[in-house]
Amino acid sequence: MKKTFNLDDELFQEAKAACGATTETETVRLGLEALIRHAAYQRLRALRGTEKQVIDVPRRREAPSVQRRKTKQKVA
Repeated sequence: MKKTFNLDDELFQEAKAACGATTETETVRLGLEALIRHAAYQRLRALRGTEKQVIDVPRRREAPSVQRRKTKQKVA
């Protein structure tokens, strides 16, 4: 699909450098994809805490190493 846009040259060059795109088309595509991901993230973030009956999911964290425990004991 072809479209015509009026864009600020400096802003466009900054966006192109920031995303590492090599062409103008790739810059616009990557920018639109980032905008879509950000919007999806915001929608998910808005749902945070809205389900009252949900059970907290236990985290899969490793037990602290012996060295780390010693360090924490010295600080405390």
